[in-house]
Amino acid sequence: MLELGQSSATPATDLIKDTTEQTFMADVVEASQEVPVIVDFWAPWCGPCKTLGPALEAAVQAAGGKVKMVKIDVDQNQAIAAQLRIQSIPTVYAFYQGQPVDGFQGALPASELQAFVDRVGALGGDDGLAEAVAAAEQMLEEGAAVDAAQTFAAILEEEPENAAAYGGLIQAHLALDEDEKAAALLNAAPEALAETAELEAARAQLDLRAQAASAGPEAELRALVTAEPDNLQARFDLATALHAADDVEGAIETLLELFRIDREWNDGAARAQLFTIFDALKADDPRVLKGRRKLSSMIFA
Repeated sequence: MLELGQSSATPATDLIKDTTEQTFMADVVEASQEVPVIVDFWAPWCGPCKTLGPALEAAVQAAGGKVKMVKIDVDQNQAIAAQLRIQSIPTVYAFYQGQPVDGFQGALPASELQAFVDRVGALGGDDGLAEAVAAAEQMLEEGAAVDAAQTFAAILEEEPENAAAYGGLIQAHLALDEDEKAAALLNAAPEALAETAELEAARAQLDLRAQAASAGPEAELRALVTAEPDNLQARFDLATALHAADDVEGAIETLLELFRIDREWNDGAARAQLFTIFDALKADDPRVLKGRRKLSSMIFA
C-alpha cells in the first residue's frame, strides 16, 4: 500500500485564527511555507467585511486543510496594514512560501470566492493523491485489482469527491467481477461526481458488461450478416458479440458500417452504442481517436 498524505480533517481552530503584528510572521509567512494562507484584512466598522468574513471562513473550512485563513484587524494592527499597502477594506491576500501570490479587494460573489479559495489551495498540491491515483491505475492495468481497490478506497477516505479514485474503485470491482458492488457504488456516487468523465466511463463499462452477458454466438452472427446483408439487427448483435469477446476494434468497425448503411436505424442505435464504447475507454485510446474520426467524417460528409 502507498503512504498517502495526512488526513484533511484539520480542526477549524488550526485552519482559521486571528493574528497581530507580533504573530504575523509565524501565522502567515512561516505557516505559508507548508500550506497556502489567506489573510483577511478587516475592521469592526466595515459593513462588507461582516459579509465577506464568514463566507470566506466557510469556504476555507470546506477546503479541508488545503488552505488556512488568518484574520487581522487593521485598526489594531496599523503598521502591518501600512507595510502591505492596505488602502481599503476588505482586502484579502493569499501567501504561499512566504510571498503574496494572489488577492482581491471588496466583496466577491460566492462563486468567485470559491474559485479564489480553490485556486489558492491548489498551490499547495494535493498531499500526493494524484501520484496515489496514478499508482492505483497502474496496479489495475497490471491485474492487481485488489491492491488497486484498496488504494482507491484509501484516497477516497481523504478526498471523498476525487472523481478519478471513485471511478477507479468502480473499475476495480468490475475487474474482480463484482458487478453488483460496482453498480451500487455508481448509484451512490456524490452528486458532484455524477457527470464526470470518470463516472461516465464506469457507467458505460457497466452497460457494456450487461450487454455482454446476453451476447449471441459470434460465428453464427457473422454467418447471418453474410447471408442477410440488410439484417441490421444482426449487425448490431454482431458488434455486441465482438465487444464481449474483447474485439473492441471489430465492434467499432461493425457499428460504423451499420451507421453508414442507415444512421437512423432503431433511433440511432449504432451511434449511441459507439459513444458508449468510446466513453468506456480512455479519451486518448487509439481506437477511440480512429473511431471518432471515421464517425465524424460520416456525419459531416
